[in-house]
Amino acid sequence: MVITFRKIIKRVVIYIFGSLSILLLIGIVIGYYFSEKGYSGQISSHFDGSKFFNPNGKSGNGIKEVFKLIHSRKPTKWIENYETFTRDTLINDNLTDSLRLVFVNHSTFLIQVDSVNILIDPIWSDRCSPIQWMGPKRNRPPGITFNSLPKIDVVLISHNHYDHLDKNTVLKLQQKFTPQFIVPLGVSHFFRRLGIENVTEIDWNKNMNVNNLKITAMPAVHFSSRGLFDRDKTLWCGFMVEGSKTIYYAGDTAYDDTIFKTIGETFPNIDVAIIPIGAYKPNWFMAPIHTSPNEAVQIHLDIKSKKAIATHFGTFALADEGQGEAGDDLRKALEYYKIPREQFLLPDEGVFYTY
Repeated sequence: MVITFRKIIKRVVIYIFGSLSILLLIGIVIGYYFSEKGYSGQISSHFDGSKFFNPNGKSGNGIKEVFKLIHSRKPTKWIENYETFTRDTLINDNLTDSLRLVFVNHSTFLIQVDSVNILIDPIWSDRCSPIQWMGPKRNRPPGITFNSLPKIDVVLISHNHYDHLDKNTVLKLQQKFTPQFIVPLGVSHFFRRLGIENVTEIDWNKNMNVNNLKITAMPAVHFSSRGLFDRDKTLWCGFMVEGSKTIYYAGDTAYDDTIFKTIGETFPNIDVAIIPIGAYKPNWFMAPIHTSPNEAVQIHLDIKSKKAIATHFGTFALADEGQGEAGDDLRKALEYYKIPREQFLLPDEGVFYTY
């Protein structure tokens, strides 16, 4: 039987179309599987009854901008650097009246204040991804090993992105310490699906008392999702921790002068602010969701914090800035604003910082 050229082309087109359809279907199924149940509650200044939103109108980019980014990206290659200090001895409780911070890396800090041990946005996994054989890979090891942690009393989760809410780490923390998890609205569904009940949701500007500390969820400018169908179904936030010292963690956020100046007026005695500086390039794509180092310094000025310390940099290549570029740009910003470097630290992993 003679097969004409037209029939061959037709079969190729059918094969390609069929293959793409199968891949699309697989993608939808996977996207649905990893999507989390959303929050249901009263309408507020940042919740419309279905989704959360930033009151200033900023939002994460949509599919059109994502495709534009894919075609225009100029990422700088990062190099794995495991020739770095990692603390592997048990960390003692801080029984003094001082505040002690240890930078693990990315956005993970151990905060020791008033004999309470707090972890923020902990991730010890090799990748910030729903699967550990694909996705953004760790380029530096955690500054302290998981086994060196003291008993963790409280874990603060700022939002549900994979570089801030890591399933493997959460399960290990639950198994070893059973801490009090404090999360934004809607994120508790993730924990309860894992069988974790020691979790409390908190809304912006609401607070709770834990171990003699007052913990308040603070507004931030960001977005949320873990799959294709849960965009902005859960809240994002920063945290204010008040005890003998006051510590502010900005979470993942874009810059907003109203939010941060209001925080500075409401909390006039912030001892230390933990402020993100990474994943800011290209600016047209990242500015609605992340602060640049220059904007991070502006946040420090807006909230009038006595000291600031950088976070969200140096571990996962999540944007187009080069390895080490966030730190260089932070130093330039501090020089521009005539702020001493010791007032806004670029921390080293595994090192104790006492205030």
